[in-house]
Amino acid sequence: MNVTSAGDGPWLDAAAGRLVRPYTVSGGRTRPSTAFDLLSQVRTTGVVPLGYLGPEHREALDLCRAPVSVAELAAHLRLPAAVTKVLLSDLVDCGALTTKSPAHHHNPTDRSLLEAVLDGLRRKL
Repeated sequence: MNVTSAGDGPWLDAAAGRLVRPYTVSGGRTRPSTAFDLLSQVRTTGVVPLGYLGPEHREALDLCRAPVSVAELAAHLRLPAAVTKVLLSDLVDCGALTTKSPAHHHNPTDRSLLEAVLDGLRRKL
């Protein structure tokens, strides 16, 4: 087994993937204390959190120096969105992150929006 680590980052195995399970990363918690949308933008505030931060918390802070969406952050961290939201809520609670909801939500069943997407796909194909 070839186990590698990026600094204090998550332990990875070339064949098995992440060796630390997501429920361990979130301390067994499944619900964030802050409501996040997958399109919500998060960014560091400059406040240094006091107390213990896990490697995933530190990695999230590094990635949030510029605004980034929750979905993109979950992909970079290689964690499920639900676990990422729990980690981010920890950082919002201690003042290290700020969040901004998406400007507006489109109705996913809006006919004009669906037609525009279909037209765009037809032009690409």
